[in-house]
Amino acid sequence: MAHAKNHDYHILPPSIWPLLGSVGAFIMLFGAVLWMANDMPWMFLAGLVLVLYTMFGWWSDVVAEGNNGVDHTPVVQIGLRYGFILFIMSEVMFFAAWFWSFFKHAIYPMHPEGLSPGIDGVWPPAGIETFDPWHLPLINTLILLCSGMAATWAHHALAHEDNREDMKWGLVIAIGLGIIFTIFQAYEYSHAAFGFSGNIYGANFFMATGFHGFHVVVGTIFLFVCLLRLMKGHFTRENHVGFEAAAWYWHFVDVVWLFLFAAVYIWGG
Repeated sequence: MAHAKNHDYHILPPSIWPLLGSVGAFIMLFGAVLWMANDMPWMFLAGLVLVLYTMFGWWSDVVAEGNNGVDHTPVVQIGLRYGFILFIMSEVMFFAAWFWSFFKHAIYPMHPEGLSPGIDGVWPPAGIETFDPWHLPLINTLILLCSGMAATWAHHALAHEDNREDMKWGLVIAIGLGIIFTIFQAYEYSHAAFGFSGNIYGANFFMATGFHGFHVVVGTIFLFVCLLRLMKGHFTRENHVGFEAAAWYWHFVDVVWLFLFAAVYIWGG
């Protein structure tokens, strides 16, 4: 046959999702500018809805391709893994920027009146009451590490034992602990003795830990979607790239938090 497939790659058919996602991202960006300039969030929200719709539709197509037993060959799975590894590397550089800012200001603190750095300045800035790292931050660290262990249990149950029941409970525990972490972090924020604006410590603290908290929320949703897919009979011992990506992402979130706990809460406080 002239069109018979004689290779292991997946040639994608024409799709509307790249164009739709680009249009949605542009509308969201333009809407964000209008929102900041004129306090009009509607265009931003419309672009956000379009982006979320694109994400849902595009990933639904990828899930369908992974479940048909034809498209996601071992070669394609390797490509998907490499792609996700590159995404995680980009996330590493994203957080490197916040760590860079924190260490720069901690090692060379500026005087309140803007005089010579590293001589007249103190860190944390005068009047800033930091969190005790050995109370709620330590509890949150243990919660997130236990969640990572539960995700590893779920991964081992599927990949090495083909035990879907243990995988289910591993995911349930990981998701539950992720939700508890988010609740505790919101509680911590509500009791902070410093704000986001007016001091460089608060700006660095809330940007670094806040973006990490956002990643925890995204990772929790990622694992929850994997749980829903598991309940629908998705994933096999040989083909579970979607869950593997979720587990990698969750471990990345764990590692970032360990660095935040050590650098921001202990050393920087």
